[in-house]
Formats: sequence, structure tokens, C-alpha cells
Amino acid sequence: MTYETLRWEVDPDGVGTLTLHRPDHLNAFDLTMAGELVRFFREDAWDESVRAVVVTGAGRAFCAGMDLNATGNVFGLDEGLRPSVAEFRASYDEAPYDEGVRDTGGKVTLAIHALPKPVIAAINGPAVGIGATMTLAMDLRLASTKARIGFVFGRLGIVPEAASTWFLPRIVGIQQALEWVYSAEILDADAALAGRLVRSVHEPDDLLPAAQELARSFVVDRSPAALGLAKRLLYRNSAAAEPLEAHLSDSLAMYWQSIGDGKEGVAAFLEKRSPRFTGRASQLPEVF
Repeated sequence: MTYETLRWEVDPDGVGTLTLHRPDHLNAFDLTMAGELVRFFREDAWDESVRAVVVTGAGRAFCAGMDLNATGNVFGLDEGLRPSVAEFRASYDEAPYDEGVRDTGGKVTLAIHALPKPVIAAINGPAVGIGATMTLAMDLRLASTKARIGFVFGRLGIVPEAASTWFLPRIVGIQQALEWVYSAEILDADAALAGRLVRSVHEPDDLLPAAQELARSFVVDRSPAALGLAKRLLYRNSAAAEPLEAHLSDSLAMYWQSIGDGKEGVAAFLEKRSPRFTGRASQLPEVF
């Protein structure tokens, strides 16, 4: 698929690199980029040749947040609507609410979250607003020493979006999440590392290769189906009310994998060879 605001390539190991590509605008997020990111994570990223996705930005920024130069409502929302909670919840994915009320960043992060493959953010420079919150739906975040990350919504009189009120506390804890949102300060890479928002900090030239190599270590000689199920189990069961819920879904996942790629994995181990897994991330069994 051809994109206006994105660049995309996949290496022979199935590690794809997605680059936010509006360098003259510091990769600022607009409605075109929003739509293209949703399409990418719902379509291209599901191709079986893609095993993992690394996301970075072109030029000196990762994403400078929402492009505030658009005319009218810069978030693309219909200011003439007055939805009640009940009305919106009942019809959020239908007109007029789907386009007129729903947060575009949330559509992006839900699409990222639904992808049953590793997704890694390589934050190469400024990442503020949606530039920061979109990375929260990615599984790991690596940062350049030049990264600057900010949950700056309080400065604009708006609230955290992109489902970040679900993701951020799960990553850094509620106290840290509240402090960063309340303060709306810009964090340098070391502060983000200390707050456990990012996994590691790298020199600029080392960042993308490190993220790509990490992704490669996740997928080479690994079952795409097992990885996809593991991702869903960890996200879902970490929020379950009791461990029985995890036990039931783990049991079903283990059962289906034991009669699928698990047989090949055991045979490869015993025969001291590389496994030839055939399970697909796009064809996972129901376990919830």
C-alpha cells in the first residue's frame, strides 16, 4: 500500500521498519497520518511476511504531536454534536460518532494493540502529545539520547487521549502517570528511563539498529502463533480480576499450541535443529 505520511520496509527476517514521514513538520500528526496508521496496523502489518514492527520518525523528531495548524477543529471533530454517554457507547463506531466524536489517536492505538506481533518504538527525538501516547500501545520503547517526551495536554486545556489513561498507568504506575500528566513537563531520555517509560537509551546512530536487532531476537526461530497468543494473554490477564481467568485462557492457549507449533518445537529441540513453525499470527484460536 502507498502512503503519503509513512515509509515502510521489511527485511528478510520479517522485521519491518515503519517511519513517520513528515520531516518538514517534525512528523506532526494530522488526520491523514491518523488514517494511514490505522490502515497500516489493520492491513499491511498483518501480512504473514511481517514478524515484528519497529516504529521511528524521519529526521530529527519522532512526532511533535498534533498538527495544530489545521483549520476548524484541529482534531477533526464535529463541534455540532452533543452526545450523551449512553448514545456514544451504543453507537461509537457508527456515523456521526465514529468520525465526529471518537479520538483519532485512540483509533491508532487500538489498531496497534490488536496486532498480535511485537511492536517496538524507536523514539529518535521529540515525542509529545499523540507522539508520546501512540508509543504506549507499542510493546517496548527505546529512546535516543536526543528524545524528549511530553504528556503536555494540560498546557492545551485538553486531556490525555489515545487510550493513554489505560496504557500509561500500566507501564509506569499510577503515581508516576499522574505526576507526568499533572506537570505536563517535557522529559529527557534519562527521566523517561528512570520512570520506566522506556526500556533503554541509545546514542542516536545506535537507536534504530538496536531496536531492529531486539525485534529480530524476538522472531527468528519463534512461532508467530505462540508470540501472538502470548501477547494477548499478557495484556488481557494482567488486568484480570483473579488468576483463575489467566489459568483458563492459558490452558486453552497451551492446548492449541501443544497440538500445533509445539510439536514442531519439541521435535526441533530433540533433533538439535532450527524449528520450522507453520502457525500464523493471523489465525489464532479463541482462548478468552
